[in-house]
Amino acid sequence: MKIQQLDAKSLKPLLPPMVALLQEVVDGGASVGFLPPLSAQEAEAYWLEVSKASQGAHKRLWVALESGQVAGTLQLNLEARANGLHRAEIAKLMVGSAHRRKGLATALMRTAELEAGRLGRTTLVLDTLEGHEAERLYLSLGWQRAGVIPQYARGQDGQLHGTVVMYKLLAPH
Repeated sequence: MKIQQLDAKSLKPLLPPMVALLQEVVDGGASVGFLPPLSAQEAEAYWLEVSKASQGAHKRLWVALESGQVAGTLQLNLEARANGLHRAEIAKLMVGSAHRRKGLATALMRTAELEAGRLGRTTLVLDTLEGHEAERLYLSLGWQRAGVIPQYARGQDGQLHGTVVMYKLLAPH
């Protein structure tokens, strides 16, 4: 497994498998902002938007490659306003179903946490679907539950589901 930081140039050749990964996790019920069926056009538009944002100073994007294939991805959104320069948000952790339970999600999270710390970010936040396996992963990595927002995200079943807001405090470097 290899974790690689992507920018607009390095994302371009990986766009088709990134589109396929996003479609797979959305179809599998992941709460990443989309509902199935997710069209290839919508998924591609999303990744192009992320690519553009990653050219700036406030977004980092990583991909996990396994045997040269896109297996997972994660984003780190760095707060840009003066009162939040100590914090960042973990976003869109996705691992393809064929690559789960191999440590990729943990490796991606550790990579983002290390980069956040390197950049002086000491307060990290994220949100995840209440009761989802991702919540258990985050807890195992030392994240804390801040609380639950009920009826936050619409699931593929049309029902509204709660989201868990989580945080992790990093030691200052």
